[in-house]
Formats: sequence, structure tokens, C-alpha cells
Amino acid sequence: MMYSLARALLFRLDPEKAHDLSLKSLNLLHRAGVLNARQKRHDRDDSLELMGLRFANPVGLAAGLDKNADHLDALGALGFGFVEVGTVTLKAQPGNPRPRMFRVPQHQAIINRMGFNNAGVDHLIANIRKSRYNGVIGINIGKNLTTPVEQAVDDYLTCLVKVHPHAHYITVNISSPNTPGLRNLQFGEHLDALLGALREECSRLDRQKGKPVPLAVKIAPDMTPEEVGLVAQALSANAIDVVIATNTTVSREAISGLPHAQEQGGLSGGPVFEASNRVIHELRRHLPDMPIVGVGGIDSGEKAKAKREAGADLIQLYTGFIYRGPGLIDECIHALRDDKK
Repeated sequence: MMYSLARALLFRLDPEKAHDLSLKSLNLLHRAGVLNARQKRHDRDDSLELMGLRFANPVGLAAGLDKNADHLDALGALGFGFVEVGTVTLKAQPGNPRPRMFRVPQHQAIINRMGFNNAGVDHLIANIRKSRYNGVIGINIGKNLTTPVEQAVDDYLTCLVKVHPHAHYITVNISSPNTPGLRNLQFGEHLDALLGALREECSRLDRQKGKPVPLAVKIAPDMTPEEVGLVAQALSANAIDVVIATNTTVSREAISGLPHAQEQGGLSGGPVFEASNRVIHELRRHLPDMPIVGVGGIDSGEKAKAKREAGADLIQLYTGFIYRGPGLIDECIHALRDDKK
């Protein structure tokens, strides 16, 4: 009820302003100790082990909400089993011009063309070092807008080296539609070259650390079954540890004719749910043993269960969390708990 009232007020604001205000307010609530009660509500053991990591529960926060880890402690206090921060790039960049975020409430959806706006990898690392959050932290890395696709591997490798000591797992984002040419890295020689270089460097860093940091790849929903099969083959050939499916979609079929439908950017929320599930199902067929994180259109406990049924081991929330609030975390945890019985 309280979140419904807050959302009614926030949704009167520009989406990006509402986003920033919500996160700043969450920080204030956390510092005031208001979120302590939520942390205590998650004492029940819903933990699971995957990729050599212990997750408090299978419901995580997807990358994109907290690009700079500015709100890590507050978000972690809401009861997520893990939090993925980023996408972060080597150098700070402002992203695309505003307005760049649009609501489609008829489908509990959002269109964004943020363009990897972030304060740079060193800023994110400084925030993680200060954080008291003791859950699993994923760090999502990307390339700078000004870096040519042909040189993208250099950006990814440098970011990988920087974040490796501070991440429980690292996600390679090659599927955002808002950085020109980025999705080209999902296919063929580009993909093999990138994943091969990252796997080699991550393994070297793992040996130095004496402990492996799982390497994840986040892929798009806008692929045919044949294309998913080729991506799965590349993931397996390069010993990638986990795949996150999926990012936002460029399709507008589900929202055709609605306000903002023609805006450029990635569409998230309800319209991507089925496309995401199809990709997860196809990945599971090709990669029976690889951990899969399912994300896209989860706005209820039932949809969390559907992600698991499609083949996901863990789930992540983003747009559904914006529309439903912290109550969705609890609902999904309970639904997945009951699903195991």
C-alpha cells in the first residue's frame, strides 16, 4: 500500500527524475534504519549454491538500476539474494541526450535509451569498497560509446582487470541496444574473439587470487533459435560460467500504437517476458549444465516460477520492481520456495 502511494506520486514525474529521487530516498531510509525490519524478514534459509557462490535467495536485482553502486547498501537491505551493479564502462560517460526513458504503463513496461551513462569503473569500485553489503555482488561491464567495436575487447579487458578483485561474478554486457554496434559482438568471430580473450584473462586473475570469479555473458532476446544455438556453442567453447537471459528487446510488436511505442531504445517489462523465456528454454536445451539467470518481464510470483520452468536457476528483477516495489521481492521468494516443495 505504501509503495502504491509513493508510485502514484513518482509516476507524475519524468521517469528518470523519479528514478533518481527513488534511489536517493532509499539511501535516506537505509541510513535512518527504516529498512532494518525488511532485512530481518529474510532470516528464513532460502539460500542456494551456484557457481561456487552462496546466494541468500534466488531473487536478484538486474544491472541498470544502480549503475555506479551508489545505492548498493540500501538495495541490498531490501532482501535481494544478490545485486548486480553497472553497466559500468572504463571511462565516465554521460549517455544519450534526455529524455531517454519512457513508461508504457499499459504493459508495465519501460523504454530506455540511456546509453551506459555512468561515472566510470573507478568510481564504482570506490563505492563497493565503502559498502557494507555482504551479499553476492555482480559487476556488469561494457564498452565506451567512443570505443570502436573493433577495439571493444580492450575496454572489456581493462574493466575486467579492475573489477575482478571486487566482484563475486562479472557480467559481460554485449546485448544493450543503446550502444551502436554492440550487439554485433554477440555473433561469429567477434564473439569468439571477445570471449576467448576475456576467459583467458579471467582465468589468469583467478589463479592470482586463488579463487575463481565466475564470468557471465548477458544476451539479447531478439534472436532466432538458430542464433541462440550459435551463441550457446560459443559460450560453451570459451568456458563461460553463466549466461544471463535476457536484456531488453528492440521489438515493438506488443506495444504497437501505444504512446512512446516509436521511441528508440530497449523495451523492458511485460512485453519481453515470452521472448526471454523462449531464449532461456533454447539455452537450456543446448547447455544442460550451465547456470542460467532469467530476467525479463517478471512482475509476479507466477512469472518468477515460469522463468524457472523455462530453465532459469536464478532470476533478476528490474522493471517489475519499479512498478511493484519491494513487495515483489518477497512474492517471488515465496513463489520459488513453494515451487521447490
